[in-house]
Amino acid sequence: MTGRLENKSAVVVGAGQTPGETIGNGRAMALLFAREGAQVLCVDRLLDRAEETAALIREEGGTAFALGADIVKGAENVRIIDEAKARFGRLDILVNNVGIGGGDGPAHRLEEAAFDRILSVNLKGMWLTIKAALPLMRDGGGGSIVNISSLAARGGGIQLAYEVSKAGVNRLTTSVAQSNARYGVRCNAIMMGYMDTPMAVSGIAGASGRSTAEVRAERDARVPLGGKMGTGWDTAYAALFLASDESKFISGAILPVDGAMGVRIG
Repeated sequence: MTGRLENKSAVVVGAGQTPGETIGNGRAMALLFAREGAQVLCVDRLLDRAEETAALIREEGGTAFALGADIVKGAENVRIIDEAKARFGRLDILVNNVGIGGGDGPAHRLEEAAFDRILSVNLKGMWLTIKAALPLMRDGGGGSIVNISSLAARGGGIQLAYEVSKAGVNRLTTSVAQSNARYGVRCNAIMMGYMDTPMAVSGIAGASGRSTAEVRAERDARVPLGGKMGTGWDTAYAALFLASDESKFISGAILPVDGAMGVRIG
């Protein structure tokens, strides 16, 4: 522990993870934040997954609590922040690590119900969580919000709802940064490329009937930097920088963590 987040409180939404061979972005961020001195509230739609992450933190000597909450329900977002206030008395860091797909497709095939569901989770839920957190952060003299976006915001073409939702996350980030700068609240986003996480690799493998090894090899081959996907730890270290005081003069940034894939898209 180097103490980059010493005496800070953090809420990581999406701190659980899909079971798999590797670590997910949310779990990696929660673990790393705790290792750097933060007290962490681990939030996930599935309480048992949040509890698994919190237990790992406590095993390492850190301070962590678990909360099950569904961010698409407005009252749940308020409950998350109320829990953070009750546990910590303040909120220094909020990470919004949310994102679903499933049933997506190009404009001519995408069903309205799938569009609504993906936008509700990926964009509306994130906005509601930020909305709930802002008063506590403002009253506390500031804070850092880190939103997890995707390179799909800039390229793709076959997953309309996901791409639109992540483009919306980028604009949500810059809007919140602009309107809250005077209160010392910073808001930045991490725009991820291909990551070797259980949700990505195992999820695609399960949906396509292929092995995780096949999916991993295919995705690795598309990454310019080293021919390998990133990991949850790559996301976590980027989030650590944006959450810490090292980035105290950075707000409204959309940081690519993508192995140079974004350069290829242009």
